Amino acid sequence: MVTIGGVTIKGDVVLSPMAGISDSPYRQITRRFGSSFAYTEFVSTEQLLMGNTKSLDMFRYLETERPIFFQIFGSDLETVVNASEIAASKKPDVIDLNMGCSVAKVSHHGSGAGLLRNVRLAGAMIEGIRKKTGLPVTAKIRLGWDSNSLNYLETVKVLEGSGVSAISVHGRTKAMAYTGFADWNAIGEIKSKAKVPIFGNGDVASFSEAMFKKKKYGVDLVLIGRRAIGNPWIFSETPKEKIDWVQIKGVILEHLNLMLNFYPSDDDYALVLFRKHFIRYIENTGFPDGIKRELLTITNVNQFIDKLESVKIDSKFLETSEIENESINCETFVSLA
Repeated sequence: MVTIGGVTIKGDVVLSPMAGISDSPYRQITRRFGSSFAYTEFVSTEQLLMGNTKSLDMFRYLETERPIFFQIFGSDLETVVNASEIAASKKPDVIDLNMGCSVAKVSHHGSGAGLLRNVRLAGAMIEGIRKKTGLPVTAKIRLGWDSNSLNYLETVKVLEGSGVSAISVHGRTKAMAYTGFADWNAIGEIKSKAKVPIFGNGDVASFSEAMFKKKKYGVDLVLIGRRAIGNPWIFSETPKEKIDWVQIKGVILEHLNLMLNFYPSDDDYALVLFRKHFIRYIENTGFPDGIKRELLTITNVNQFIDKLESVKIDSKFLETSEIENESINCETFVSLA
């Protein structure tokens, strides 16, 4: 159990914030399966101040998702601090500052991982958000901009001095993006020296691996990102490989229904958004390729459901999923369909 400000966090694993993935429908499902709390997708502070409806909409959540962490990003101190007040009006439990997004259009403009090059500014942002909102403030960082600037210990020290309540650490540099391997030894080093709770993130493929890393490196909690897409079972002790098709199909339909309710429209908007989840749910299940291709082109929800319901799969998983160097990042998820 971890305390963030006055917020009590129970559990060992949590869904990492991912744009296009960690929206309210999937947060609801992963919370039910065991994710310790809920991070929103990251939201631009500049867009919040402009009153952008789509950005504000990303802060929608249900009470069942609590504790709820709103993640924001920005490069200008005044903008970030003033926008945090708008975020706070939606009653989150915690505000999280993104210092880890590696996408060029974010990091090269000083936001996200760009703040790793200006940790004093990041510290001022955290102090400003905390004073403006009265809420606990956390941060998500990387180890540094590149291998020649591994400033993670300095970053943690500055953030602690600014009153940060917890820090989540992705064990890669900005330059690595999602290539190579996460350095959990560095994460462990941070935990050994930190005064605040530390959450570890990077290359966690299962619940058992998360528990192993939690124990070995002493982190307070483990974030799971890409491996959690289409796999809420990763937050429980029963791996997806042991779940039969009927149960998987039930969760797929539950998720789709939540998407339809959360993104109401007169067209196939919710169904199109759901495709990136769907292809992960059916990975390595023996799902027929022909029907998969058909389902990824269907634009009528009832037709999609009828076709899915017709699929019968007797076998269980024969292999585990491998996710390497895919086009997924903190800005967007590009469907492999």
